[in-house]
Amino acid sequence: MKIALIHEVLVKLGGAERVLKKLSDMFPEAPIYTLIHDADATKEWFGNCAIKTSPLQKYYRWINKPKFLLPKISKAIESFDFSEFDVVISSSSAFAHGIKTSGKTRHICYCHSPMRYAWDYTHEYTEGYSPFKRWLIAELLNAIRQWDFRSANRPNVVIANSEHVRQRVRKYWRRDAEVVHPPVNVKRFTPNRNHEDYFLIVSALTPFKKIDLAIKTFNKIKRRLVIIGDGAQRKYLESIAGDTIEFLGKKPDGVVKEYYENCRAFIFPGEEDFGITPVEAMAAGKPVLAYRLGGVTESVVEGVSGEFFDAPTSESLEKGLTQLLMNEANYDEKTIRQIAERFDERIFEEKIKNYL
Repeated sequence: MKIALIHEVLVKLGGAERVLKKLSDMFPEAPIYTLIHDADATKEWFGNCAIKTSPLQKYYRWINKPKFLLPKISKAIESFDFSEFDVVISSSSAFAHGIKTSGKTRHICYCHSPMRYAWDYTHEYTEGYSPFKRWLIAELLNAIRQWDFRSANRPNVVIANSEHVRQRVRKYWRRDAEVVHPPVNVKRFTPNRNHEDYFLIVSALTPFKKIDLAIKTFNKIKRRLVIIGDGAQRKYLESIAGDTIEFLGKKPDGVVKEYYENCRAFIFPGEEDFGITPVEAMAAGKPVLAYRLGGVTESVVEGVSGEFFDAPTSESLEKGLTQLLMNEANYDEKTIRQIAERFDERIFEEKIKNYL
């Protein structure tokens, strides 16, 4: 069986790229197709992979933000030729599901989410622009929505990464989907009952991650918060951070593992379609405090492996943290680890292979 993989843009290493990495490990002979590839930024995981790019690659040298290429992406994704393959697995957060395949080529779409900026966050995406630019962006997003809805019928099978995404697939694409949670390498973590007196965030530093909410709360309560990760919002976040907030930037997996295993609890302040990092924290036996929305409600068990806060406000987050600390003595690292094991990568591997 000849298999190919496709991922929209391969320019960073994050949760979606961890899924792609696992698929590539499962099918090492499968080439990876992508619209744009940043070899330096992704060589740690994909340095030895056969990667094929689209004509948009030449623009990335001059425009290093893929969003500026939006008008060209739908045609570029349709230009790939998969006629020599029996199966194509798309890892789709926006456009990869829109590839065209012949009748003999089966297309399995692993959907991280229907594109959020086209469906959920249209108004937020146009904030800060002049009325004329907002009109232009709105027209572009309207065209993208129409293409997205039409192309959603192209995969033979749609797999959602969470029940939360399955509901969004049904709402926007009018398709049903099976749920296969993303793979988490649970065995690389050692559950640890002991801790140092710090709370941990591991995240890209972008606005929708809501790291500023956590910083404002920890500024107020004067507790130590360690933040691992980098991104466009880092300078702003550093500018509002008090003395108890520590930014470590991007760190290797081995260093991140140590911080997971020695933190007091993990903080997850934003909405995610699934959220791999809370499961990694639970694999290390640590409780999680998370915003009660999105895929994290499927992984964290309230009162057992962590707590939730109900509103995206500092007051609500502080209330949730108080509840977590009150319940701290009752968290059992072995029980928390068992919950994480429900999302182990071997389960993902078995389920994906069943589709083949």
